[in-house]
Amino acid sequence: MAEAHGSGRMTDASQTPMMRQYFALKAQHPDQLLFYRMGDFYELFFDDAVQAAEALDIALTRRGKHDGQDVPMCGVPVHHAETYLQRLIRRGFRVAVCEQLEDPAEAKKRKGAAKLVERDVVRIVTPGTLTEDELLDARSENLLAAVASEASIGGTGGHAVAWLDLSSGRFAVAATAADGLTALLSRLDPRELLVAEEDQSRDGLTEWHDRLVPLASRSFTAEGGVRRLLEAYGIATLDGFGSFEPLECAAAGAVLDYVLLTQKGARPQLQPLVREGANRHLLLDPATRRNLELTEALAGGRAGSLLAAVDRTLSPGGARRLWRDLAGPLTAREAIARRHARVQALVEAAECRRRLRRCLRELPDWERALARLGLGRGGPRDLGAVRQALAVAAEVTAVLAGTAPALEALRADLMAAIEVAPTDGPLAARLARALVETPPRLAREGEAIRSGYDAALDRARSLRDQGRQHIAALESELRRQTAVAQLKVRHNHMLGYFVEVPAARADALPERFVRRQGLANASRFAVEELTELELALNRADDEARAREAVLLDELTTAVLAVADVLGAAARTLAKLDVAAAWAEIAATDGWVRPELSEDLAFEIEGGRHPVVEAALRQSRTRFVANDCRLGDTSRLWLLTGPNMAGKSTFLRQNALLVILAQAGAFVPAVRARIGIVDRLFSRVGAADDLARGRSTFMVEMVETAAILNQASERSLVILDEIGRGTATHDGLSLAWAVVEHLHDQIRCRGLFATHFHELTALADRLERLACHTMKVKEWRSDVVFLHEVGEGAADRSYGLHVARLAGLPPQVIARASVLLQRLEQQAKLAPRSLVMDLPLFQELAPSGAARPDPVAAALAELDPEELSPKAALEAIYHLKALSAEAKDER
Repeated sequence: MAEAHGSGRMTDASQTPMMRQYFALKAQHPDQLLFYRMGDFYELFFDDAVQAAEALDIALTRRGKHDGQDVPMCGVPVHHAETYLQRLIRRGFRVAVCEQLEDPAEAKKRKGAAKLVERDVVRIVTPGTLTEDELLDARSENLLAAVASEASIGGTGGHAVAWLDLSSGRFAVAATAADGLTALLSRLDPRELLVAEEDQSRDGLTEWHDRLVPLASRSFTAEGGVRRLLEAYGIATLDGFGSFEPLECAAAGAVLDYVLLTQKGARPQLQPLVREGANRHLLLDPATRRNLELTEALAGGRAGSLLAAVDRTLSPGGARRLWRDLAGPLTAREAIARRHARVQALVEAAECRRRLRRCLRELPDWERALARLGLGRGGPRDLGAVRQALAVAAEVTAVLAGTAPALEALRADLMAAIEVAPTDGPLAARLARALVETPPRLAREGEAIRSGYDAALDRARSLRDQGRQHIAALESELRRQTAVAQLKVRHNHMLGYFVEVPAARADALPERFVRRQGLANASRFAVEELTELELALNRADDEARAREAVLLDELTTAVLAVADVLGAAARTLAKLDVAAAWAEIAATDGWVRPELSEDLAFEIEGGRHPVVEAALRQSRTRFVANDCRLGDTSRLWLLTGPNMAGKSTFLRQNALLVILAQAGAFVPAVRARIGIVDRLFSRVGAADDLARGRSTFMVEMVETAAILNQASERSLVILDEIGRGTATHDGLSLAWAVVEHLHDQIRCRGLFATHFHELTALADRLERLACHTMKVKEWRSDVVFLHEVGEGAADRSYGLHVARLAGLPPQVIARASVLLQRLEQQAKLAPRSLVMDLPLFQELAPSGAARPDPVAAALAELDPEELSPKAALEAIYHLKALSAEAKDER
């Protein structure tokens, strides 16, 4: 194969120097697609080409031979590579990018095999290590995580998780018990999860199988982790960052090891490593996150999720901060109170909030720009983002002057960023002087530095620009000399500068014009004067580009010298954006500041579902608000009522109020007092899991088991229709037992919705169980759902009415009505006392504490060998009397 793309026919591909180079590089990256740079294209060969062509829907060609077979190949343009990379990454591929490390023109000057252009892999693009805006979602984090397990080193089974957003530099680590690993990983939702090879099948990791990246166990050593952390931060000790457990260092070291591997030694600009304390966040397992649709709707995508309904942030950094806050609500009342105080201050200062949001609307994604600059992948546009962000920060500090104390601390952080002064005056002023209004994305595009900033650059540009005037002057002179009025001086990348005349006038040119190319309608020539001028122009243009590159490097160095301060300012602006967004929705939609306490209170007055209310607002429909008070005598609610009356909405609504309150937001209610919740469990709705061989009922039972095994007294549990997926008696038995366990054993706050109306009988003997129902109104044989929650129990589910609304055939509805009447008549024949006498509904004492049976005790005292006929008859009468007394007690 020839060196340039689009070359002629290949012979035996494996015998060419270029293909030997390719095979050597591919051998180093067998598990990645190899993007092999050839001129203006990245080429893929063999199996890589087959897979990429199918994934990208591009043409697959075959050229040359290898082992007697045609060589499959395909290619993508370099300037559009990000688009193709994005599609490949979404399909689960990892891509090794191989670049030309020298100018092909320089390689051509060498002889023999040495003429081959030097190439090497400069980066491995993976889902968890993306940094380009084109490959990322600006409004959510892109995390790489690693799990280190104690079990793999003979421990008790605990874990440490480290996670890094390479696109922003945010780096954190946390230790977790085995039962908290799933909740932690579901909160982070990493794009790639690094594990030791022997840990791939451990509990809590198997459900991440499509994101697992196994590494050798040597990547997960505590000693190696400490060493990599010290090297990454250029420090001698980690004491300044806090105290870290060996397992946490091992997990953090594995992350850094993978980053260095994929970035080919380029060191990212990292924020200080943060150790997340135990129990800092409200624990939400994957099922609860899915059921509550926090950041993604059940149908997929953001639309319909809580995040989509409440996101009024204006900057990319603010949007990611909001995503993080909703994904991991806090449990520390003081930290939550600080967030509430910021929101309160901006609710009360409407004009300040308006001006602040106007400023934030202009804030670019400078956090990610800083990360790209640190990795050596940044460009003039990223420097421009830093310049613009510092200008916004200056405006924000002016807006916050004289505001509430809750905002003053954030203003001080911004002031520190504005006043940083590396080498040449304040950084913001230096960037403003240096960069043009709209810098190009890439340095090679040129014209990023303003005229007047650097004298040497101005001189080179002047020569280059005057040279262009000389081209025009030479063109006029050549027209005069040749008397060919149509003569033009043109330029392209193949020929450089050349003279072009119509084909019919080609013979009119003197002999000193040397023909270079003939076209159908024109001829192209070289002439000595033009060649000499072109050399001068090229030197001037090269000098200008080289000088501009030096200046951009200096600006990048200046920015990175204070990257820590700038990163802190970026995080501050993100916090302000989130607080202003919460304040905006509170002011416009009537949300209130919740009162948080350390007790087990749960008092919601006029609560509303934030997502449903937002959807109804689009159709100008009012949402029906409801109260919910889970007190000492009603800590567990049993909620009955018909389908479509709003039970599931009410359950989810109260769970979402907890999440909003502990995330630092106000809540949609008239008043809210909530005791801090440590874990929130939601089992509302279910679907099968065919991939893991689980039916809908099995999924329901697995989720319920997780709740009963992990919930504590401080938890909030919402359960909807437990037991509906199996036979009636089985389901009713399970629902009954679950209610008893929640009430007697866990003693947590909870909402339990059911269609098993028999369960309402439990309220007579469970002192903290309260029955509530969804109100309906019957009107002229129709049913009106009021969507109001009231005390009491429902006696009907109105399933036939819902079936009629769903469009079941009238004959089916009519037949069902007849059958329902018969069943209801039969039920009337069985008094409630008889129902309660059934073994299913008899109170079962806990094992080991059974109530003594007087009949059995009396029988045990009898000795048949000693009884006379008369004594035996008297014993029978005595046993019968004891049995009757026991029955009356029940």
